[in-house]
Amino acid sequence: MDTLKNRWNKWNPVTILLSFFIIWFVFAFLVFPNVNTIYETFFGTGTFSLEPVEKLLRSDRAVQSVLNSILLAIILVFTVNIVGISLVLFTNYFDIKGASILKLSYFSTLVYGGVALNLGYKLVYGKNSPLTDFLTQINPNWDGNWFSGLFAVGFVMTFACTSNHMLFLSSALRNVDYQTIEAAKNLGASQITILKNVVLPTLKPTLFALTIITFLTGLSATSAPLVFGGKEFETITPMILTFANSSSSKDLATVLALVLGIVTIIVLTFMLRSEQKGNYISISKTKTTLVKQKINNKTVNILVHIIAYILFIIYTMPVLAIIIYSFTDAMAISSGFITWDSFTIDNYLLTFSSLEAVRPYLISLGYGFAGSFLVVAFCLLCAYLMKKYNNRLTRTLDFMLMIPWFLPSTLIAVGLTVTFNTNQWVVLNQVFTGTLWLLLIGYIIVNIPFTLRITKSTFFGINQEIEDAAKNLGANAFYTFIKVLLPIILPSIMGIYSLNFIGILPDYDLTVFLYHPLYEPLGITIMNATGNSASADTKALNLVYTVILVILNTMILTAVYGNLRFRKRKKV
Repeated sequence: MDTLKNRWNKWNPVTILLSFFIIWFVFAFLVFPNVNTIYETFFGTGTFSLEPVEKLLRSDRAVQSVLNSILLAIILVFTVNIVGISLVLFTNYFDIKGASILKLSYFSTLVYGGVALNLGYKLVYGKNSPLTDFLTQINPNWDGNWFSGLFAVGFVMTFACTSNHMLFLSSALRNVDYQTIEAAKNLGASQITILKNVVLPTLKPTLFALTIITFLTGLSATSAPLVFGGKEFETITPMILTFANSSSSKDLATVLALVLGIVTIIVLTFMLRSEQKGNYISISKTKTTLVKQKINNKTVNILVHIIAYILFIIYTMPVLAIIIYSFTDAMAISSGFITWDSFTIDNYLLTFSSLEAVRPYLISLGYGFAGSFLVVAFCLLCAYLMKKYNNRLTRTLDFMLMIPWFLPSTLIAVGLTVTFNTNQWVVLNQVFTGTLWLLLIGYIIVNIPFTLRITKSTFFGINQEIEDAAKNLGANAFYTFIKVLLPIILPSIMGIYSLNFIGILPDYDLTVFLYHPLYEPLGITIMNATGNSASADTKALNLVYTVILVILNTMILTAVYGNLRFRKRKKV
């Protein structure tokens, strides 16, 4: 009886109220829209019908888009892992001259990505780029639109999707026990053998996770296929967008989104089961810091240095092109031909000349600040409850909050649009489609899985004795959380906030489905500038937007992660 009473006392009115809010939010925005989408698709006429599926199968474009997406995802699994592993080895494992400079270049995709990155690649490899002009001079029959289709999309996404390797694989490599490498050397193993049989196997768990992320990214790719794919290489998400904008084909968009979701779930299930079969652990209790390895073979050493700097050029050229062209006039931007007279600061003066010019930035900043704060606050609350009440209800909640991880953002966006296009009882008969709120809800939903995983690991890493000590001193749960627990996890929370924020700012894939036409965010504005029909002045303005985006993201990451490193050194 006393045990039941103690359990009930833990569930105070505030906890109960917050728990009901979480349950409502999960049901209203994670479960209900997706279930409703399936119902509207197959029971829209009042009876079960497979007509939308039959209609989809009769569309050659739709079927081909599915096959193209799967092909792109498979290609990226190989190319991104090859390039990503190479980047990590060049900067963290091998002793490469100028590794710190290389690292800055390889990390560039972290501060500008999505449509901003596509804009940079189009300036370098597009129809009016200096490179295309040079190739045309060498070969007059050279096709000006050579950088398009599967090759272009695969090329751009290969180098755009290596940020996670630089972040997470680099961290995993630094945790490799150097004693195992030394032991292999003493046994006469060559550098290749050590790399293949000692180093890489310990990175398998991280590589497996990165492979899943890469496959899903390729499967639901949006901006790169739109910019470089053309009609010859259409993928699922751009096709969904095309169908969704047509009143007669909205059912096709929904079915395609469901197909994308089903494929995603199948792939995740298969990969997660495969991952469980492997068990990769380090048995060393006293690890030593990894020491960079000098490549003994001179020929191989030279070859590795050449490859490292070729990759440096590939990563550097797009961001340099954006910066350089942002300081040129409209003629240079249109033609790709730059002279000394082309340089000007008028683009920057025009950008800051009126509130209307920076309107897309202000809109995206508003969404970035609000969305990042709300998702962090929500996941903080969920993680705290999961730690405090480890029971069947919280474990079920944990699983439900992973729904956005299993479903592509396209399906989530379609579900939100279809569901909240009319009055729904679950949100007190409110209509969200066509309002500012729907995009904010979308940003919160898609960022929940990543934010919750990191927040949970941070919470569960806190020693329970600290919380117990605060309680023994008479502190209540709220005071303990604010004054004791939050300061401990704040550095990690700020890191999560910053990553969510810089992800929301240039977002296009989710934004294009949910944004309000009168409040155009930055991602949509930059994407419009990549089109051939965009005026030179519009392109110039968006180049400035992109440069400011790079600077802002760099400042945020430097402030957050630079401060974290400083704190660690100070503790040492």
